[in-house]
Amino acid sequence: MIKENLIESYKEHLREGLTKYTRKAYQMLPELDRPRILDIGCGSGASTIELARLCNGHIIGLDIDQPLLDKLRRKAEEGGFSNRVKTLKCSMFQMDFADESFDIIWSEGSIFIVGFDKGLKEWRRFLKPNGFFVVHDESKDTKKKLKQIPNCGYNLLEYFSLPEDVWWVEYYGPLEKRVQELRTKYIDDVESLKLLDKEQNEIDMFKKHRESYGSVFFVMQKI
Repeated sequence: MIKENLIESYKEHLREGLTKYTRKAYQMLPELDRPRILDIGCGSGASTIELARLCNGHIIGLDIDQPLLDKLRRKAEEGGFSNRVKTLKCSMFQMDFADESFDIIWSEGSIFIVGFDKGLKEWRRFLKPNGFFVVHDESKDTKKKLKQIPNCGYNLLEYFSLPEDVWWVEYYGPLEKRVQELRTKYIDDVESLKLLDKEQNEIDMFKKHRESYGSVFFVMQKI
């Protein structure tokens, strides 16, 4: 039987390939010495580890999913970042950091849980004066979000959209190819085929709603 972690490891590999956009967004910030960074909704930490590579700062990866945080912790140890990357199991609805604790707040694919406007307003107090907020969010209502940014107390420094076909070319397309390869290899294994069906369902959902997968990075500074 195919092990689920074989699929998960491949998906993680594909996800890490997308960190070039994390890097592009970070390089839009001015150079900071040892910044304190809060990565909200970090998951297994692809962006967290990339941030550790990009700076000499200290990073807290915050998420509600302990198994994903365990993966991040292992990555930090393997990459030699365990002295600068820490994990925190916490809901983004219950964060109680002191005011002005961080130089940068980072949020890739998570702010939608609380809402773009609400996240900008409520998390703003955690930023130091003139601190930076970087958000990667769906491209829906981008014009509205651009208007909300100054109303929430930020200057927009830069923003950019990911290429329209990025999720197919760099993630779901290669994933589907891998699923098909494994389906051939495990053609007589009912349990393995069930696992692969689950992955294919996710791919098919993307194909059906491809237009909703567009996304934008917003790079902001607290006023």
